[in-house]
Amino acid sequence: MKHKSNESSTCPVARSLDVVGQWWSLLIVRDAMLGVKRFSEFERRLGMAKNILTVRLKKLVEEGILRVVPASDGSAYREYELTRKGEDLLPVMVALRQWGDRYLFRKGEEHSLLLDSRDHKPLETMTVRSEDGRVLGVHDLEMEIVKTS
Repeated sequence: MKHKSNESSTCPVARSLDVVGQWWSLLIVRDAMLGVKRFSEFERRLGMAKNILTVRLKKLVEEGILRVVPASDGSAYREYELTRKGEDLLPVMVALRQWGDRYLFRKGEEHSLLLDSRDHKPLETMTVRSEDGRVLGVHDLEMEIVKTS
């Protein structure tokens, strides 16, 4: 089935999924956040086909999530690095990890844990808060259509 674009949707979630919702895209972003830079490293770590990786990397570059830069070792290779737009996906990635940790692993099952690199402690569980700091749940929300400024 062909994907229908959400570019004219009034929903930011729908538009965001057009950019990072394809299979593998967030895993590429995850690995870039962990310092992976070269095509061969992404391919090895993710175990994905070269043609799919090529398409996903191209899309992430076109969307301004990643940029292509000369290799840091001075070789002829190119490397990928996160842009500010890509780095701004960090809260999305942490929230998705925390949700997966909570619901997708059995008690005692081995899994990776994201730690604060300064003091090597787990991250605080993310919450949604109002402008005045109150913790909000799904029943505390409403949606309104507005124009961007």
